[in-house]
Amino acid sequence: MGKNKLAKFADMVAYPHVFEPANTAAGMAAGTADETPFALRGRWNADFFHRDAPIVLELGCGRGEYTVGLARLFPDKHFIGVDIKGARMWTGATESLNEGMTNVAFLRTHIEFIDRYFAPGEVSEIWITFPDPQMKKATKRLTSSFFLERYRRLLCDGGCIHLKTDSPFLYTYTHLLVQKNGLPTPYDTDNLYGDFTDSCTDEMRRILSIRTYYESQWLARGLTIKYIRFHLPHQGVLAEPEVDIPLDEYRSYNRSKRSGLATSR
Repeated sequence: MGKNKLAKFADMVAYPHVFEPANTAAGMAAGTADETPFALRGRWNADFFHRDAPIVLELGCGRGEYTVGLARLFPDKHFIGVDIKGARMWTGATESLNEGMTNVAFLRTHIEFIDRYFAPGEVSEIWITFPDPQMKKATKRLTSSFFLERYRRLLCDGGCIHLKTDSPFLYTYTHLLVQKNGLPTPYDTDNLYGDFTDSCTDEMRRILSIRTYYESQWLARGLTIKYIRFHLPHQGVLAEPEVDIPLDEYRSYNRSKRSGLATSR
């Protein structure tokens, strides 16, 4: 039987590569958090990783499968998993610690406040892996213009964003948003493990070989996985797509079906 939540939280307090800023969950959400600047903001490479290399974030990292998997594939880059659910994060944090990985870190915070922890231009890439599609409210979607504006505050100009999802709704929404705003899109497929992998580069094939726990469950159910990679320039006003999108019949693996909903923007 795995460790319980309290034991996992106690472990991570002692982990040198896990950061849990004070008042993240309660104070920030209520607008009452301590406004003291985060010490590593703008200094992740200098003061934590102790070398200069591109920084890649995994937002909503869950167990950290992509954070750790990508760090193994690319030892010349630094990877930081971000999530508010510490008990899940413990898996990747423990695995990377036990392997002695020096290019991995984890940050426990709400993604809405991500620009508090990274300086402008400090991040080169962002991975968003299987987020809740948030079909009811656009501003909660991690690929919405609301969040993209936040990512602009920490990404280098033209920085790369990857979305991997099982949700037809979120994929269609993101595809339309990227298209509407003319964002450069090197990869865009609604069936990642279909013909797409035959035409992509060896490097991309290696990256996409990483599969999360839930992704394996979805594939076993016969669901297709969608993937979009696009670049986000600093200039330009981002607009939302003005199209009604059919909702998914489910939210995610092993969750109850939605009812009474037809379309949403």
